Amino acid sequence: MEMFENQVVLVTGGTGSFGKKFVKTILAYDVKKVIIFSRDELKQYEMSQEYNDPRLRFFIGDVRDKDRLYRAFDGVDIVVHAAALKHVGACEYNPFEAIKTNIYGAQNVIEAAIDRGVKKVIALSTDKAAAPINLYGATKLASDKLFVAANSYVGFKDTKFSVVRYGNVVGSRGSVVPFFKKMRHTGKLPITDERMTRFWITLDQGVQFVLDNLQRMRGGEIFVPKIPSMRVVDLAKAIAPECEIEIVGIRPGEKLHEAMITEDDARRTLEFDTYYVIQPEFPWWSEAYVEGGKTLPDGFKYTSDTNTQWLTVEELRELVDGM
Repeated sequence: MEMFENQVVLVTGGTGSFGKKFVKTILAYDVKKVIIFSRDELKQYEMSQEYNDPRLRFFIGDVRDKDRLYRAFDGVDIVVHAAALKHVGACEYNPFEAIKTNIYGAQNVIEAAIDRGVKKVIALSTDKAAAPINLYGATKLASDKLFVAANSYVGFKDTKFSVVRYGNVVGSRGSVVPFFKKMRHTGKLPITDERMTRFWITLDQGVQFVLDNLQRMRGGEIFVPKIPSMRVVDLAKAIAPECEIEIVGIRPGEKLHEAMITEDDARRTLEFDTYYVIQPEFPWWSEAYVEGGKTLPDGFKYTSDTNTQWLTVEELRELVDGM
């Protein structure tokens, strides 16, 4: 991929599920250097042993620490911001910790990128940022707004910021798939509500979507992929059809259904074959940046329960078995 030729790429939260897959993918290209910026020295050590590539560099640091980001971003061309506190329950019970990482950390990344002359920054978001009811979603909504608005105050510099928003990643750390597999031996799978639906994307698809948008971004877009929905009860049947389903009630901060584009956002969203672009409401933005997109009809919303694409039990089983 020409975009990475002789480029220095930094991934915040680079030892996470997304970060590891993304790094493995771009190391196949003629990238000059890949920097892993994260807090956990053990995960960094394990990743260095697993990948063993001379182009890899490991930076211990926290996005809350602006000075450390300034040092890490020196000479960097592209930043993928994947670091976040993501566990809904943990964020509910430790709210200001989520604010410090997901909001203050986002602003630190923005300021360091502008001042260090980074060319492109793409931030990972979540469906929980659309019409949020939990603190994690609220912090990611604030983060999305910061990254979009960052394009307004780069001044005469060339740094561009965009956001990628997608749903649950199959098999990522902390997802329901490894949890269901772990609970299979008990004969019961706890489900919070049998009506619950979620958007579903594989790790490979998520990485490819970020790569695609790094190429097409102009700065200011929120990119949303067209991905299928699934019913959580169907996932349980796919993983452990022999198990009894136990309804345990919705947890703090949990939704029955997720949204990626709200009805209000849809008014400034363009549709393409495989994705949507939520356009920023700033005077510097022009629809000419995203030629070929179709406007959405009045009342449109993109939610997991009204989606037109659904995964069957058999398709879910194939996905899970392939992990």
